[in-house]
Amino acid sequence: MTPCDHAHLAELRNALADFEPCVDIADRWGRRLAAVLEGGGRLLAAGNGGSAAQAQHLTAELVGRYREDRPPYAGICLSAETSSLTAIVNDYPADELFARQVEAHGRPGDVLVLMSTSGRSPNVVQAARRGLAHGLQVWAFTGPLPNPLADVAGEALAVEAAYTATVQELHLVALHILCAGFDDALGVGADAERTVEVLR
Repeated sequence: MTPCDHAHLAELRNALADFEPCVDIADRWGRRLAAVLEGGGRLLAAGNGGSAAQAQHLTAELVGRYREDRPPYAGICLSAETSSLTAIVNDYPADELFARQVEAHGRPGDVLVLMSTSGRSPNVVQAARRGLAHGLQVWAFTGPLPNPLADVAGEALAVEAAYTATVQELHLVALHILCAGFDDALGVGADAERTVEVLR
């Protein structure tokens, strides 16, 4: 039965009890991503459904900004490439939906972030395989372990929760922690913080 009202919040609280390792992973990824993008690399991201929206959210934070102003960084959401998506699925097997784009846009050393609440989406798993074959760093946001995406990816952030909605909610938290770590590694907002300290 789908948890409603306060039961929904209880599911989130229960999942938060096991979320601490995910916090550390997300922060570490943000800091490593800063080095990749500062060095001229790029981030590719993809997912299906709600995870597609999360992937687009991540690239928007990089191309735009998270909290403080800073230069834009290269982030491409493969789920948002509608003409490419429809052309690929029209001419190739569905598993190639993201993998073909990874092969087109990815370069060795780039980061590929794949988001799947189940970790079982064939097109996402195939994208992970293609990314690794072409020298990309493959990071997976998934739900409970074990799952095929976590098995294939170079690294995984797995949220232990029974419901898709809870996994997605905590993926968003992890995404924001990644962005905060990214900005912190770049020194974004450091001058503003120093100014506040002086005024105090």
